[in-house]
Amino acid sequence: MIWSAILLALQAIRRSVLRSSLTILGIVIGVAAVITMVTLGGGATVKVTADVASLGSNLIDVRPGQGPRPGGASESAAMFKIEDAEAIAREISGLAAVAPAASQMMQAIAGSANWSTTITGSTNDYLLVRNWQLASGRQFSEGELRAGSAQCIIGATVRKQLFGGQDPLGATIRLQKLSCQVIGVLATKGQSSFGMDQDDMVLVPLRMLQRRVAGNLDVSMISVSARDGVSTEKVQRDIERLLRERRRITPGKDDDFHVRNMQQLVSTLAGTTQVLTALLGAVGAVSLLVGGIGIMNIMLVSVTERTREIGIRLAIGALEREVLLQFLVEAVVLSSFGGLVGIALGLAAAAVGASVLEVPFVFNPTIVALAFAFSAAVGVVFGFFPARQAARLDPIEALRHE
Repeated sequence: MIWSAILLALQAIRRSVLRSSLTILGIVIGVAAVITMVTLGGGATVKVTADVASLGSNLIDVRPGQGPRPGGASESAAMFKIEDAEAIAREISGLAAVAPAASQMMQAIAGSANWSTTITGSTNDYLLVRNWQLASGRQFSEGELRAGSAQCIIGATVRKQLFGGQDPLGATIRLQKLSCQVIGVLATKGQSSFGMDQDDMVLVPLRMLQRRVAGNLDVSMISVSARDGVSTEKVQRDIERLLRERRRITPGKDDDFHVRNMQQLVSTLAGTTQVLTALLGAVGAVSLLVGGIGIMNIMLVSVTERTREIGIRLAIGALEREVLLQFLVEAVVLSSFGGLVGIALGLAAAAVGASVLEVPFVFNPTIVALAFAFSAAVGVVFGFFPARQAARLDPIEALRHE
């Protein structure tokens, strides 16, 4: 009986293809909008998570001051010293690496080429906590780190701007008036979601930056990497407790430093993108309701047009439930076909959008199944009233209808 009802529904739809196509347009747009928005939102979430993870594995950044304040201002505080980083490495358990660092914007010069970039002084642990590999060359030796020798490792952007396609290993660049030998080139990381070119940097020994560039022993940041399986929240609490002791902050007073846990940042950003995705998906779902109203409207028109046909069927013995099923199946077929077209259109639009926005295309079979099920449910809900109206027609009055 169901199969017969489906065949009758297809015959009725073929009789007025244009009207049926316009009827399901709302369903098509709604399903396509939901799938496109959710797929792009999922891709954005994956990209943000990957970009933050590329900054470092289980990374925790410690900086002086209380961080950005309302209005964009920030409170200053005493800088860290190398001894603070050594204390963290010595007294906090569960750490993979600790890298004290200081940075300064400088002009890098090689021959006739020059480029303004960030000079970061740190140790080899900086590469470990930042998940950074060397494309060529080597790291600093222990002797170079202790002596603050004039060696440097350059990022891919600096290499391109200063050397083009030439091999920079062994070459000398000038950081303003200081000559520095290139011993390594960092692997490319690219631009982060925050618009920062991660490859635009030069890494030098921390003691070199302190003694020969900055002229002080300040450390502006301590990057900490927790071991796999170790709670970064616990490490963060331990670091905060240790630094309060070392900086002699009495109970009740605010910290004059701030600790940023990258895993918390990942969770926050992922949660934000998921909320936005849900909101956009909800907006698209409104189109499904509009499409459902269109289906109910056209089914009511169909009942009126086919009143005499319904009367004949009832007069020759058709049951009310069979008439109800016929029109209900017709509504479901319309909405389901709209759902299938919407799925194809939505996936195609999501693929194009992912390419334009440069985010991964993340196929989500769950949302596709839900969108199709919801489109079919719209047909059931909005087709029931017209179907019931058709089933309750009086056969005699229906046969008199012109």
